[in-house]
Amino acid sequence: MIDAHKLTDRFTAAPQIEPGDCAELAAMGFGIIVNNRPEGEEMGQPAGAEIEAAALEAGMGYYAIPVDHSGFTAEQVAALAACLVHPKPVFAFCRSGTRSTMLWALAEAVRGTEPAAIIAAAAGAGYDVRVLTPTMEQLRNRSM
Repeated sequence: MIDAHKLTDRFTAAPQIEPGDCAELAAMGFGIIVNNRPEGEEMGQPAGAEIEAAALEAGMGYYAIPVDHSGFTAEQVAALAACLVHPKPVFAFCRSGTRSTMLWALAEAVRGTEPAAIIAAAAGAGYDVRVLTPTMEQLRNRSM
């Protein structure tokens, strides 16, 4: 069973998935899988290429936007923001779903979403992104 945390109708974050989950995600209506885990982050972690092959076989897009302990880059934020314009919902995963949610929060701010709305959506899914408030404010103000 997939431990999915729906933040909005367009974005869901989750802990690590398996290649076998991709067909179910496609059946649920997702159009893109975003992998936010670096390769080899943890022993036993499925290879990104395996998940990519399963996603493509299920008719979905696949994007690797790995986020490690060094934090988020402008390129990572822009890459996820570009995924968010896909006509179907986006499913992102990392080890726990937290990095995916935080990257989504920054991407939404770049897209002009109010930080309060981002914080509320994340909290409703069980994630706390309040620490990103100053950065979200800066990114949102730049996008306006």
